[in-house]
Amino acid sequence: MNRRNKPSRGFFCPMRSCVLYTLKILCEIAKNKDGEQTMGKMLGKIQAYWTNRAEGYSQTNREELAGAQKEKWLAVLKEGFPKREPSEIKVLDMGTGPGFFAIILARAGYQVTAVDCTEEMLCKARENAGDYAGRINWRQMDVQRLEFADESFDVVVSRNLTWDLEEPDRAYAEWMRVLKTDGILLNFDANWYAHLFDAGKRREYEADRRRAEAHGVEDHYVCTDVAAMEEIARQIPLSPVKRPEWDIRTLKQIGARSIRTDCKIWSRVWSEVEKINYASTPMFMVRAVK
Repeated sequence: MNRRNKPSRGFFCPMRSCVLYTLKILCEIAKNKDGEQTMGKMLGKIQAYWTNRAEGYSQTNREELAGAQKEKWLAVLKEGFPKREPSEIKVLDMGTGPGFFAIILARAGYQVTAVDCTEEMLCKARENAGDYAGRINWRQMDVQRLEFADESFDVVVSRNLTWDLEEPDRAYAEWMRVLKTDGILLNFDANWYAHLFDAGKRREYEADRRRAEAHGVEDHYVCTDVAAMEEIARQIPLSPVKRPEWDIRTLKQIGARSIRTDCKIWSRVWSEVEKINYASTPMFMVRAVK
């Protein structure tokens, strides 16, 4: 849900507002009796879609792991991490998919826990991790309803996930809950599928498709189940929302601090093929501290 700050009359306490908002989200989480998780009505559809995409997405991750992108991504991640030895830092990779972030971080010596709601994705991630699979704690769970104790991790990372969630504000509250005090959140995402709600974005999206064809590169949309993904995108809250503005507002509401964004991070980490495919949907980074 896109929660906007409303003007108020009289005395307004930002800290009280942050606390009340966080308590509201966490009280909703606590309603699940005996810790049982109640899947959102969209989660099953999302799981089914990514189960079908697991092999193709895994191939993409294997190409990233084999090429120069892994070094580019690791450099960006390290810049945002606490300045301590990797072996001292506990990282939670949200929506790990076929494991790209989890694998490059485990190779770099970090203590990594990787979460995904899709069993098939986790199977592919273990395969891709090879000898490092045993060094990563793989967990299947809903990233919007984590099973970890409060203040368990030093860093939470995520890539191309929040746009695909039914309750992204709840997810952010959960991710901040499991971070230690002074812990860091790094989220990389984009305004995926905004073209379904904006005519101008639609024209830009269609121009991307023509550009991919003109350059003779694989069209990353054509090789997916477009109809299934667009059906999901029309029903989840962030597709029509302008970001990262929404992320900044939401993180402020749950008490995060030192929030900053980088809307040109795509230029540092994307391959040339990605730049052609997604020119109309540039990736941004959000960094926040608990």
